[in-house]
Amino acid sequence: MSKRTEFNDALKTAMKGGDQVAVGTIRLINAGLKQKDIEARPSGKEVTDADILSMLQGMIKQRRESITIFRDNKREDLATKEEAEVAVIERFMPAQKSDAEVEAIVVKLIAETGAASQKDMGKVMGALKTQYAGQLDMGKAGAVVKQKLG
Repeated sequence: MSKRTEFNDALKTAMKGGDQVAVGTIRLINAGLKQKDIEARPSGKEVTDADILSMLQGMIKQRRESITIFRDNKREDLATKEEAEVAVIERFMPAQKSDAEVEAIVVKLIAETGAASQKDMGKVMGALKTQYAGQLDMGKAGAVVKQKLG
């Protein structure tokens, strides 16, 4: 099942179940997806599931940053709302790789890309993004790549 179908089915279920947080969050996802479609039109490329997973990862990252800011400013009500949205978005994400799996993937990709120094970090990160979009935290993976190439 494509991600688009999954979003639409989840939206219908949330609407029938009266889950307002899920309805609002899935509508935000669909809006982001429409924006991705518009951005892809000039190049004639289609938005892939990897692109969608990358978009979802960005949405989660934004909300986590907002949660930190809200908590710093004693706005627990807004932080709780953002956490609920993160939970909804995470339902559409594949299982995240463990730290050990991330390290093994990085070592494999360094060998595949022939990366030898930190100058080659972009090659490895590009391969990570295309092959493992949504399956691992790119921030943590970047730190592992830097450590392995350093």
